[in-house]
This record gives sequence, C-alpha cells and structure tokens, in this order.
Amino acid sequence: MDKEIYDVVIVGGGPAGLSAGVYTARQRLKTLLITKSFGGQMARKAVDIENYLGFEKISGSELIKKFEKHLKQRKVDIEMDSVVKVKQSGKGFSILTAAKKQFQAKAVIVASGADPRPLEVPGEKEYIGRGISYCVACDGPLYSDKDIAVIGGGNAGFEAAISLINFAKKIYILEHGSVIKADEENQAKVKKTGKITVVTSAAVKKVEGGKFVESIVYQDRPSKKLNTLKVQGVFVEIGSQPATSFIKGLVEFNEKDEIVVNPKTGHTSTAGIFVAGDADDVPYKQIIIAAGEGAKAALSVANYLEKTK
Repeated sequence: MDKEIYDVVIVGGGPAGLSAGVYTARQRLKTLLITKSFGGQMARKAVDIENYLGFEKISGSELIKKFEKHLKQRKVDIEMDSVVKVKQSGKGFSILTAAKKQFQAKAVIVASGADPRPLEVPGEKEYIGRGISYCVACDGPLYSDKDIAVIGGGNAGFEAAISLINFAKKIYILEHGSVIKADEENQAKVKKTGKITVVTSAAVKKVEGGKFVESIVYQDRPSKKLNTLKVQGVFVEIGSQPATSFIKGLVEFNEKDEIVVNPKTGHTSTAGIFVAGDADDVPYKQIIIAAGEGAKAALSVANYLEKTK
C-alpha cells in the first residue's frame, strides 16, 4: 500500500482531468492523476475539432497530445491505471485501482468522463470487433471501400460520418428521431460529400452477418416497416454514459447517472469530492467546457483544502 497522502487525486486523463492537473500543480498541491489512457472520448473520436479556441482546425488526438505534454511539464504524479473504488477514509479518501494499488488523498476530482452508450440490440455484442465499433479514430481505416452505417444523428454521428468519407464507399446515418440534431454546419458538410445518406425515424432492431457484419435491420418508425441495409461496418454514436461506477454510494446522482454538482464550484454532495467534465450533470458536453470545469474544480479544491487545514 502506498502510504503517501496526496492533497488531491484526479481520476481521468481527458481534457477535464488534464486541465485540473495543470491547475492543481500551479496551486502547489501534491497531485496524483490516475488514468488508463490519455484523451478520453476526445482521443477515441479524433475527428477534426474546429471550435476549440486557438486552433482553427485540429484533430482530437493532436489536441490531447498537446494537453498531455503541457501536464507533464508540471509537477504531477501519474499512474497509468483505472480506478475501481473511492471510499472515505478518516478525514480524506482511499482510492483503489484495478492493479490493486491504494492511494490516500485529502480531496478527489472525478474527471472520468463517459463511455460510449451501446445499442443494446441483438447481434451487437457478438459483432464487436467484427464490424461493430464505437471508435472512428481507432477503426475507420479498417473499412476502406466498405459500406458503413453510423447510428446517431447528433453532432457525434455526423462528425463520425464526415471523418469516414476518406475510407468508406457509402455511408448511411441512421437517426432514431424524426429531426436531425446535428448543427447546421455539420449537416452542410454531410450534404457536400455526395456519399452520405441520412435516414430519420430509424429504429435499429438487430445486426446480422456471418463471421463479420453483413447487414443491419431497422424499423421505419412511422410505418413500422422493417428495412435491411447491406453494410460491412457499424459505428455507434448514440451518446455516452458516465463512467462513475467506482464512486457509487458516495455522491448524489441524477436520473441520467450523472453526478450532481454545484455548478459554481464543481463540488458534489460529499465534502472533498469534486467533479469536472462529462461525468457531471452540467448539460453541455464540450471539450472547452470540460477543460474549464477542470480548472474550476482544481481552484475549488485549493480553496477547500485551505479552509479545512
């Protein structure tokens, strides 16, 4: 067991966690950041980012490398592992990792983000890695000259489809609702490609195939008619679910399984635990907002520790 007591342990290596780390280091707080990998959803998607101030256009993977480099210039301990449990211990907290390491901290910043939300239809689990994917950046090049379906008509789905045009032969975007939710700018980009078809009111019912995915079956919701699309790849972009199981029972959650926070400070219902990024109940999930929330949580931790000396 590591008996060293940190001022703060940050859980997560996405924009919220890395920003928090830079700021806690600037506040001269003894900091440990625990993450299985750097980047979170931003690195997995790695589509072109055009709305992060200072970068007119940059990929998610490039931006996260800059964040990581910036953090490593600061005095922050880094543990490449995943957290499985946080519990109260004395006046602080005990943090247990998957590698069975244990760390002690006076405060915790939860910046664990969110995991891709599954379709939960027959055939999905069976074809993960054999045609079903949740990461365009990881798997897009594997589908060169293939027909692909992207499930989800929000910005994530449209951006995924746009990033796939360099590989795929034909792309379908399936949106469950009757109205497209993506920004007008993304919709305009999709129209310009000439190789993306958008299908609304489409409820995916199952994934079919042999050794690999060969088709998906969806229902046209108004007519109830079942349709089959011959595709060799399916990218699921229907949102995400907070990666917060390690802190269940310790803080307050909302109906979406997001951690409830004080939006002014990032403080949770438990003294000493703060949240930043996609794991909290702030409605807007954006990279720049996550980074700002990380900074806010870090400053709040510094203020909390000063008051509790």
